[in-house]
Amino acid sequence: MKARLLLSCLAITLVIVSCKKESSEQKPAEPSSPSAPAAAATTAEAPKSGKPQVLVANYPLQYFAQRIAGDAVEVRFLAPKDGDPAFWQPDEAAIAAFQGADIILMNGATYSKWADKVTLPESKVVDTSAAFANNLIVVTDAVTHSHGPSGEHSHSGTAFTTWIDFKQASLQAKAVRDALVKLVPAAKDTIEKNAEALVDELDTLDQRMSSLSRRLVNQPLVASHPVYHYLARRYGLNLRAVLWEPETVPDDKAMADLNATLNGHRARWMIWEGEPAKESVEKLDLIGIKSVVFDPCGNVPDSGDFMTVMQANVKALETAFP
Repeated sequence: MKARLLLSCLAITLVIVSCKKESSEQKPAEPSSPSAPAAAATTAEAPKSGKPQVLVANYPLQYFAQRIAGDAVEVRFLAPKDGDPAFWQPDEAAIAAFQGADIILMNGATYSKWADKVTLPESKVVDTSAAFANNLIVVTDAVTHSHGPSGEHSHSGTAFTTWIDFKQASLQAKAVRDALVKLVPAAKDTIEKNAEALVDELDTLDQRMSSLSRRLVNQPLVASHPVYHYLARRYGLNLRAVLWEPETVPDDKAMADLNATLNGHRARWMIWEGEPAKESVEKLDLIGIKSVVFDPCGNVPDSGDFMTVMQANVKALETAFP
């Protein structure tokens, strides 16, 4: 009896061990780290619309893609609203989203510096400034500084605010159009019609700025930040820049730096990236300098959209220099 009981227990034990072994062999291996592709894919949280996914490097490209494609695609701009997308460092989930996109619209001109450190599918990447790559501006004398959540950085290297030359913006819009036609050929007619309307509006802005430039050609100007290289070149602006922020009131050192810039460059207007603090305007008024806003609109504006912001920019300059 004892022998039979012992044999039964041994048989049950062998069955259990065999089942555990079989279960272990069938179970897939766990990812070795959170950075593994499988883990990254689950954290990307892509929308469930079922539409082709278009990832963009900055807000102007988001606006162009949405204007041109309409409802044919899902356009995603992942950079946070409270910083400069040119200095954004995406996390693993954002990188996975870019890698899984159907197309990736990049600004070019070394705008997305993070892209040099990750692998993106080349067949999906569209450099929207490729048409004028030989005409980009290289900055060699920029100073390293910090502002906002982006941390310390420099504007040395290739100037990247390409779209505030409205002729270049038109070329970028056309590059977006061509990429979208390839992605959703069934929507070609709508895409081309929408792109034509957008390019017409950009060309109108270019014509207004070209007309304005004739009144500005001999007018020294100072900029609050070194982001207007293409605006100055296209429209013949005699422009020098300091390193000020709209929300920060200039201290004695900042005022001294400005006065050094004004020595031999007798500007009477400062162009700001955003609405300056009232105290800053008052300090400039005291030394005979007026303020006007030209927002590059690299990120989502607090109100309106890319086109309304650019129209307001041009209108502000037309009002300042009638």
